[in-house]
Amino acid sequence: MDKLDVGTAFNHFGIATQDIYNTVEKIRANGGVIVREPGPFTEGGTNIFAFVKDPNGYSFELLQRPPTPEPLCQVCINVFDIDRSIEFYNKFLGMNLLLPKYNATEQQYTIAMLGYGSNLTETTVIELIYNYNVTQYTRGNGYEQVAIGTDDVYKSAAAVELVTKELGGKIIRPPGPIPKIKTKITAFLDTDGFQTVLVDNQDYLKELKKQ
Repeated sequence: MDKLDVGTAFNHFGIATQDIYNTVEKIRANGGVIVREPGPFTEGGTNIFAFVKDPNGYSFELLQRPPTPEPLCQVCINVFDIDRSIEFYNKFLGMNLLLPKYNATEQQYTIAMLGYGSNLTETTVIELIYNYNVTQYTRGNGYEQVAIGTDDVYKSAAAVELVTKELGGKIIRPPGPIPKIKTKITAFLDTDGFQTVLVDNQDYLKELKKQ
């Protein structure tokens, strides 16, 4: 593959940093593009963020946060029906809304943030964005999938099948071991065509020990 096309369906990754200003300067010095300089979400606010792009065109939101075990804190995708997407991720992956759904009417979008637990600094969030009046996105080849661990790939795949019959999406790889590696996985597309792979937790830990 000679060139990656990020497309417009994928929005951005979120990265937590303890020193956003220093991080931005390092990115600038190494050829990244600063789309939004560090600053608060709202005037007088304390939540500091910035947006940057790397040389390949990937967009990253930097968020000033305390120390966290999960620096990759967000994967943000564009969706056409945000309520259906929320229901899909809740029913299949057991993700909950971590904050109330937010309607930014002046900016013409709605945001929903889903994940596990309740502490945003200790989990990676799936951020869904519905952009008003946008009816088409380009998929590109620059975004592949999200991988999530599960204790039982077969039971998870059965749950996916039930949810896809109700809400849409589809299983694209039936549950079972990967040849040679033997790690059990299953893969599915959500209601907007984004791929998620479920990986058996115990198999994955065994593979890590071999490395």
